[in-house]
Amino acid sequence: MALVEALLAHVSTTGALLAAALLFLVIYIFSISSSSPEDPPGPKPLPFLGNLHLLNLRQPHMSLLELSKKYGSVFRVHFGPKKVVVLAGYKTVKQALVNQAEEFGERDITPVFQDFNQGLGIVFSNGDNWKAMRRFTLSTLRDFGMGRKLSEQKIMDETRYLREVFEKFQGNPFDTTQPVSYAVSNIISAIVYGKRFEYEDPKFQKMVDKANKNIYMTGSAIIQLYNMYPALGPWIKTWRLLMENLQSIRSEIKELVNGLQETLNPLDSRGFIDSFLIHKQSVQESGEKESYFHERNLIITVSNLFAAGTDTTATTLRWGLMLMAKYPHIQDRVQEEIDQILAGREPVSEDRKNLPYTDAVIHEIQRLANIVPMNLPHMTSCDVNFNGYLIKKGTCVLPLLTSVLRDENEWETPDTFNPQHFLDEKGHLRKRDAFMPFSAGRRACPGEGLARMELFLFFTFLLQRFRFTPPPGVSEDDLDLKPVVGLTLNPSPHKLCAISRGESRPN
Repeated sequence: MALVEALLAHVSTTGALLAAALLFLVIYIFSISSSSPEDPPGPKPLPFLGNLHLLNLRQPHMSLLELSKKYGSVFRVHFGPKKVVVLAGYKTVKQALVNQAEEFGERDITPVFQDFNQGLGIVFSNGDNWKAMRRFTLSTLRDFGMGRKLSEQKIMDETRYLREVFEKFQGNPFDTTQPVSYAVSNIISAIVYGKRFEYEDPKFQKMVDKANKNIYMTGSAIIQLYNMYPALGPWIKTWRLLMENLQSIRSEIKELVNGLQETLNPLDSRGFIDSFLIHKQSVQESGEKESYFHERNLIITVSNLFAAGTDTTATTLRWGLMLMAKYPHIQDRVQEEIDQILAGREPVSEDRKNLPYTDAVIHEIQRLANIVPMNLPHMTSCDVNFNGYLIKKGTCVLPLLTSVLRDENEWETPDTFNPQHFLDEKGHLRKRDAFMPFSAGRRACPGEGLARMELFLFFTFLLQRFRFTPPPGVSEDDLDLKPVVGLTLNPSPHKLCAISRGESRPN
């Protein structure tokens, strides 16, 4: 009997594989036959594999950048059986995301992001749900001072906690990853939950660390393969770990939501979650049956805010500290300007206009770090005539941000860390249209104002109080600028020394 069952299982497995192979062949033949002369140019895809033979999945943004040199600023490429249109260069990306924002304004939801969000939340949803969640989220975050004076106080409070952590190392080498991530995460936590967490809180640590790991794994080569061939999911260890981490994070968020629900005061909203719960209650009392204000949408929206509000800013800040250690002459100029203008007092947001060199350095950190090089995938909402090509409705579109932030036609030294990119001949901050680290258009980062404030205050405060250097025996040249590629680009593993600049600094 066991032998029969084994044979049946083998036949079943073989049949499934044959069926899958046939399905892929049909998809391939259909994709080839459905192409037209109006399609953008691009390399011919292979059966099943598409253009995988031309793509380095460990650095896909670099592969696409190379392909753009051959096929132009608008081209197609096949990720497995899926056709994707890539937009390269500032002018082309701006034309799509800004000038034709409606046509390119949908989100292409890959299998892993469908697993994460089920079409809910704010980042990976479309249609009425996205409109409702984005409208409510932006309005509520503004109410809690996102990017304004109220946020400034939260950030300055957190900089002091972070300073204490750095001081504990007494100038010895340490990895900045966790303390910086915890500090930045506490800003969005204060806005979302109405409170900050202690860095030693194991639940908080677990949430932040697992969210960061998920962002890294989501951009890994194996998960990109999963997005092309989702049937592989259950056999991929990384995918299973992603789902386990996700469930753990969602459970922690749900526990926090339940605690806030128990102490909810409709007349005194403490944060985003309270406002959502109050609005949900109001909708229920009105008798409205179909509503986007339900628990699953709340938990997924909060997880979107928590992950996005932690990883991107913390990663950029870590790049900034590393770049200061690598280029001490630039760090010298930043600290000279800070000392001269602030004269020992703590920075405030208003100081940005009087610290043009420091502000230019922060802009250049964002440009060179290029932490979301492929952007998040867009999708056309209708058939689009674009730069002489027809891009059909429902096509996945990648506006390649790395091609904008390093566009040779826009930047004097695109591959070099050069703060002069953002300074005019008088030393004033210079606005650059090709500066798009937050993307642009309808899907631009909703937290841009908060992120800009965080980067300025954290960076200025830390540079005012510490001198950042490589560890003893490590030269500036040894600090490697080659990134670790995930969904975002992180600095290679490294340690820095944060050396106090003197006891005369304010407490």
